[in-house]
Amino acid sequence: MAMLKLGSVLTDRGSKYAVSGCPARTRGEIDAALKLLKREKPYAKATHNTWAALLSDGGMLKGDDGESGAGMVILRMLEREGVQDHLIIVTRWYGGKHLGGDRFRHVQTCVRMYLDQLEAA
Repeated sequence: MAMLKLGSVLTDRGSKYAVSGCPARTRGEIDAALKLLKREKPYAKATHNTWAALLSDGGMLKGDDGESGAGMVILRMLEREGVQDHLIIVTRWYGGKHLGGDRFRHVQTCVRMYLDQLEAA
């Protein structure tokens, strides 16, 4: 499974964000990709690994991993861009200060960077 990982792409008040993803057509492939990512110590120790995938069979899957609402932000961006059968994972390492609504903006920034990289490839 070829996973595209953009390391630390954003930092705000101590919190660090990264974004990763790969093709995924089923829940099994999504679970396998998440497991693979979390085998790497930094990702396993992350505060949140939020994710979403828009499947071509009409399935919309997401996981907030404690970052309430973040999975839906990713899902909406996938819908807008028409990207199907692709998993995007936004990872956050909490820095000690609450970010409020800025955290959703940061998730959007990470997903946009990933999508731009995907289009360029």
